[in-house]
Amino acid sequence: MPGILFLTQRIPYPPTKGEKIRAFQILKYLSLSHDIYLGCLIDDPQDLKHVSAVNALCAHSFFATLDRRRARISCLRGLLTGEPLSVCFYRNRGLARWVAQVLRELAPEVIFVSSSNMAPYVLGLQSRIPVFVVDMVDVDSEKWRAYSKRGPLLLRLVHEREWRRVSKLEARIGHACDWVTFVSPEEAALFARQHPEVSPKIRAISNGVDHIFFDPAHRFEAPYETDHHNFVFTGTMDYPPNIDAATWFARTILPLIHRNDPDARFHIVGANPAAGVRQLTATKGVFVTGAVRDVRPYVAFAAACVAPLRIARGIQNKVLEAMAMARTVVVTPEALEGIAALPEREVLLAETPEAFAAACLYAASAGSLAIGQAARRRIISDYNWAERLRGFDPLLRRPRGGAEELTPSGDQVPYEADTTG
Repeated sequence: MPGILFLTQRIPYPPTKGEKIRAFQILKYLSLSHDIYLGCLIDDPQDLKHVSAVNALCAHSFFATLDRRRARISCLRGLLTGEPLSVCFYRNRGLARWVAQVLRELAPEVIFVSSSNMAPYVLGLQSRIPVFVVDMVDVDSEKWRAYSKRGPLLLRLVHEREWRRVSKLEARIGHACDWVTFVSPEEAALFARQHPEVSPKIRAISNGVDHIFFDPAHRFEAPYETDHHNFVFTGTMDYPPNIDAATWFARTILPLIHRNDPDARFHIVGANPAAGVRQLTATKGVFVTGAVRDVRPYVAFAAACVAPLRIARGIQNKVLEAMAMARTVVVTPEALEGIAALPEREVLLAETPEAFAAACLYAASAGSLAIGQAARRRIISDYNWAERLRGFDPLLRRPRGGAEELTPSGDQVPYEADTTG
């Protein structure tokens, strides 16, 4: 089978967080038709036990261990070199040597890079590779731009620098690769507006969801008392947008809910809760679980799942998974971006704290059951992983310079310079 050099910033297993979910599904899909040469980093010692599971999908692999504390110190070199600090964070000499060796000795037909942070491993080395694809997923620079508007002055300045440096890297990637892909039409259109000269290379290939695993027909034991209305938020809880969302709900929205439902509870479910998240347990009705073995029971017994994100990029897997579980999901506009769900019919959409609280109260009523059922029908109809990922097939077959000859179909669409999203 043809070979693919597949680079991703973290071991793509277990698929329990956004970046790992997409990378794992793509890896599994491509392994059916290609020999995978996987290079990635492991920044959580617990993930070492998953190496054998990932190796089963690969013809060749390299797992570089990353000490997060040392990496944070090392990334400060970017202040001297002018590079994005996030790129320096994921730099590993052993992985760089392995990449060069694979390109030299195994001569893969395709380079597939997951996330812009990993592209520097191959930029400048890819000239003899027939196809070079970078799955940026999101326009990452926009996340840093959003961060630069919040927090202490010094942190805002660091984030502003990162925004500008990452934006320059994204432009370089757009020119160097054959194809650049994104998780939603909105992200793809944004990148096309920023870099119209590379718009013929841009494609949107959306996520799916495992609706067999996330199925309300499974039987679970309740992980909390069910004689109250329980609202559930899931996610990795050291991620700034999730921290902001959980804090906003706990401190601003939940008190509004308590005016009508004083016993309502809010469960923050996810690994690595930051100190600010743990402190939310001092707020009436707030519970923080930390990592759990299975998120599905928390979703299954929720009066509603909430996604009160005010900073968001791409597609929220937490929303897709809750929809698959036939739960009513209350979302902000930012959390709904990229998801083809009809407000008030398949999800509840709210922007202000008052509207969000009112939507949660409605979701706790029996009248919202039809919304959850409609949400699951939408997932089964439109969010099959294999169907979504077929959008990569023609990209991997095209020779270098063949972008203009490709006729797109389905979600895999090009973006013109004047796209408005």
